[in-house]
Amino acid sequence: MGGSQYDDEWVLPSADITLVLVGKLGYGKSATGNSILGREAFVSEYSHASVTNTCQLGSTTLKDGRTINVIDTPGLFDMSISSDEAGKEIVKCMNMAKDGIHAVLMVFSATSRFSREDASTIETIKVFFGEKIVDHMILVFTYGDLVGESKLKNMLNNAPEYLQNVVELCQNRVVVFDNMTNDRRLQAQQLDKLLDVVDSVCANNGGKPFSDQMFTRIKEVHDREKEVHTLGYSEEQISELKKEIHRTRDEQLAHITSMVEEKLNCTVEKLQQQLMEEQNARLEAEKVAYEARLKSEAEIQKLKESLKKAQRENEEFRRMAQSQGSKCAIL
Repeated sequence: MGGSQYDDEWVLPSADITLVLVGKLGYGKSATGNSILGREAFVSEYSHASVTNTCQLGSTTLKDGRTINVIDTPGLFDMSISSDEAGKEIVKCMNMAKDGIHAVLMVFSATSRFSREDASTIETIKVFFGEKIVDHMILVFTYGDLVGESKLKNMLNNAPEYLQNVVELCQNRVVVFDNMTNDRRLQAQQLDKLLDVVDSVCANNGGKPFSDQMFTRIKEVHDREKEVHTLGYSEEQISELKKEIHRTRDEQLAHITSMVEEKLNCTVEKLQQQLMEEQNARLEAEKVAYEARLKSEAEIQKLKESLKKAQRENEEFRRMAQSQGSKCAIL
């Protein structure tokens, strides 16, 4: 259907596993998607073409016969785009993952300092989708060719508290990826390690992908179009019904997008309020510590003065004793 602001490729491939890549530009997110799929499905920062700014989907079949969908997203939750654009892309992502998300791959660069902004991205996703989304999160650190597993493990053990909290939140589900290697054996090994973690996530969630009310509404829109082909209508009737379904589809997706944008704005406001409260608490703690330090310094100064006074008194007493001793000797 032409003229729609949503994805016209409505018939999307179903999959045994659906992965969503989330990460900032430059962290190797799209390159990781290409490594998983085994081909250049997404334009990455390693290529010479411009990097995509919209959700894209790539599919492949694994050695064991399972199909896997990989969804590459722009910087949805790092607040680098407006809530309006973010809302449309989130709905597009949910549309692509209509049956739910088995794992969210949070992609970070092992060569870049993990910032509080990175930690807040995870917090934003958690607040937006709910606590349950955390059970589907896997941390993927790229540039494994420069860092390696042992060095990354050492880095994480000595990382700032907020990064250690993120690792703990994801129950130590951490994978290292080298997207630059041409070694087929290494490519297969790191993919197998990732899929082992994905399978573990699926098992821990009873084999069910993550889904919520918004996913359910999008799936209902998909199912409505599928029903047209199973009810024995003529080709002309199907064509007319599809036009009507497409029209209502766009209206429903527009409504869902508005819901997402509103929820996203509420999420940002909530996190800003939380950040403000944390900052106020930190300032109050710093104030108390400063006042305690001043009090301590004042007490130390008072003690020093008392010691000096005692020393002066002792010195005076010693001189007096010596003077009295001299007088006794004369007598």
